[in-house]
Formats: sequence, C-alpha cells, structure tokens
Amino acid sequence: MSADTSAPIRAPEPPAPPPVPLRATTRLGASLRRAAPALGLYAASRLIGLVCMAVWAGWVGKHPRTLLGYSWDSVWYVGIVRHGYNSTLPPDPAKHGVPFSDMAFFPLFPMLMRTLTTVLPITAVTAGLVVAWVSAGVAAWGIYAVGERLHGRRVGTALVVLWGLLPHAIVQAMAYTEPLLTALAAWSLYAVLTRRWVWAGTLALLAGASRPNGIAVAAAVCCCAAAEVLGRRASWRVWGGAALSPLGWLGYLAWVGYRRGSWHGYFAVQDEWGSRFDFGVNALRFVRSLLISKAAFAYFVALVILGVALLLFALLTADRPPLSLLIYTLVLVAITLGGSGYFASKPRFLLPAFPLLLPVAMAMARARPRTAVLLGGALAGLSFVYGTYLLTVARIPI
Repeated sequence: MSADTSAPIRAPEPPAPPPVPLRATTRLGASLRRAAPALGLYAASRLIGLVCMAVWAGWVGKHPRTLLGYSWDSVWYVGIVRHGYNSTLPPDPAKHGVPFSDMAFFPLFPMLMRTLTTVLPITAVTAGLVVAWVSAGVAAWGIYAVGERLHGRRVGTALVVLWGLLPHAIVQAMAYTEPLLTALAAWSLYAVLTRRWVWAGTLALLAGASRPNGIAVAAAVCCCAAAEVLGRRASWRVWGGAALSPLGWLGYLAWVGYRRGSWHGYFAVQDEWGSRFDFGVNALRFVRSLLISKAAFAYFVALVILGVALLLFALLTADRPPLSLLIYTLVLVAITLGGSGYFASKPRFLLPAFPLLLPVAMAMARARPRTAVLLGGALAGLSFVYGTYLLTVARIPI
C-alpha cells in the first residue's frame, strides 16, 4: 500500500467566512483606545504648561483666562461672535489711514463659538477656549492616527508628544484657529491615506473655512486625487472629494469679494493688514535687520524655529512620505516663509505642519527609552518656559 493511499482521508475545510465589516463607531472606539496613552501624555504636558503660565501670570498681575481667550487675534473672534463681520480698528497712520477689517479672519471658528454661546450659558471668551481645547484634543488624536497608520503606535505616540512640546505649543490652548485647522487637516490626511475620499474632501472644505492657509489641505487632496485619476483608479468618490475640498476657502473669498464689491476683496483686506505673499522678500529683509539691530527675544526664537522647520522639511522629503503629507506640508511651509508681515507669528502658522515632526518621531521611537525620556524632558522645559514668556512677558503679536 502506498503512502498516499494509507493517509487518512479528511474532508476539505470549509472556506473561511468573509470578514464582518466593523461599524464606524466601533472603528472610532478602537482607534481612541489605541490613542489613549498618547492623548494622556499630551494632556499632561499641556496641563503642566498651563499651570506654569498661570502661576507666573498671577505673579505679574495678569489673568490667565484673559491671556488665553481674549488677547491679540482672539479679540477679533470675540467681536465677530458678538457683532458679526462689521468691526474695524482705527486707521493706522503708518499705513496711510487704512483701517483694519475683521474680514481677514475666516468664519468657521467664530461660527462654532457662536453656536456654543447659543446653546450653553457661557460667554464668547469661554466658548473660544472650549472650541480650541476640544480641537486640540481631536488634533492630537488625528496626528496619532496618521503616525500609527504610517509607522506604528510608537511613532504615533512620539509624534503627538512632540507636537504638544513645541516651543510655542501654548498656542494650542489659546482661542486661536490653529488647533481647529490641525484637527481638520490631520483627519483629512488620514482619510486620504485610508482612501475615504468624500470624508477627505469634506474635512478639507471645513479646513479651508477655518484659516487662510487651510488651502494646504485642499491642495493635498486635489493632488492625490489627480494621482488617482492618472493611475486610472478614479471613482466618483475621488472626483467628489477633490471637488469638495477647496469650496470652503473659495466660498469665503467669494463672500468677502461680494461684500467688498471686488473679486479680489479678500486680498485687499489682507493687504490692508500688511499681509501678502511676496515670495519671502519681506521676511528676508526682516531677518537682515534682525541680525544687525536689537529686537525682542521672540523674534530670534522665531528665526531659529523657521530654520529648524526647513531642515525638518528636507529630512521629511528624503524619507519619501506619502504624497498627501508632502504636498500639505510644502504648501504650509511656502505660505509661512513667503508671506510678509508678522514675523514673530510665523512659528504659529507652522503649528498645523505636524508632518515636519515625523523624522524626529521616528528617531525617538527607535532610540533607547532613557534617551527618549531625556529628550522629552528637555523639550518640555523649553516649551513650558517659552510658552510662559510668550503670554506673560513678550509684548509682540503671537
């Protein structure tokens, strides 16, 4: 008897059942559970930073809530919530009597603030802080999701921690639009990575309605959609996501143009504020004057941060990231460096550019635990001290 005929005859195994698709709520719950350690570290770092700032603010006679929720740009958002788009500041003699218009500020953030003040018994200042803090948490979750998708949980956690320990991370707790834009951008990029094109386009639309540089999200979605079309893999969802993505940004520009009676009305408003895209000419002039004259400490820190950002962008490009992250970061960096005016605010404009931190996050994930902890501790000290300085000592626009 041969070996073949002597082997016991077994019935063939039934085919495996098809996988049961998870519901959206189940997927979100699982994602949140995986992100929980990173979000805990992020919340702890920002809480310690706020405590440091509040202690020093009390020491110098300033109120922490006012510093966080009603200073610089936050004053304009509160004014829009209370009075609509009707406010101007007195003309600046240095600008030949041109007033500052609140139409320079995009509508999504004040709309969310107004919604909260309508449904809850809170002030506009408190509403701004609530929107910013919730947005910062959602942004940290989205940043973790992108990092985990690309390189695993350790890199995702390191990416969130690094974002929360930036020198100017105190802005993430202020009533500013950067946390909101970062949240929408991170989840839109995640939707592109997971090929959820309609979600990507919808979130890009909202990002474009939150800040001028929110157009970077639409640029990323459109470029990736174009790559899909060239690869002959396009469906109606790809076309739909690409079509939706720039509508928030274009819609607000069209509205301001209508109110101003000119197609370039929004750009005229920005020009009145001294903000325009001049390919970095004004920034280079400012750097030259900065190096030969005395200036506030924050200007020198801004210069260092911009230099580090350029280095990180080179490292990111060398790592060949997904096209969506590369285009998004490239547009943000170009707008930040090429725009004129408000040099000390340029690090804030780069807060949503979290992919710049990917090379450092990958290095931290591979490093020994002791090295990672020491680096994190050093960054935390810098972030807490400099954030306190920005809000309580420096007298320049953030």
